[in-house]
Amino acid sequence: MANRSAKTGAHSAGPQRGPAAAPPPAVWIVTWLPYLVVLAGAVTGLFIAWQGTRYAGRGATTVGAALLVAAVARLALPPRYAGLLASRGKAMDVAAFAVLGAAVLAVAVSLP
Repeated sequence: MANRSAKTGAHSAGPQRGPAAAPPPAVWIVTWLPYLVVLAGAVTGLFIAWQGTRYAGRGATTVGAALLVAAVARLALPPRYAGLLASRGKAMDVAAFAVLGAAVLAVAVSLP
């Protein structure tokens, strides 16, 4: 009898096999959008700073602002939509982004 119930799947307590359902495109966009905005800001800031020493302060300001945007986005978004901004707990992520953003902005202010 036990063999029969295993064949019919009456007691399937294990993980489901087969293709996983892909999330709808709207969920995918909402999940990736904050990360892409922060990444674009950081890359833009690095590109500005790369233009020369005269622009280093502006570039550092842009990178610092992007990190602070990451902190606000991680604070405001639920874990399901935080995407790649979520790597630890919410408090730790927000604190790390905020401290790094503030440190980069402090460096930017000190640059000529």
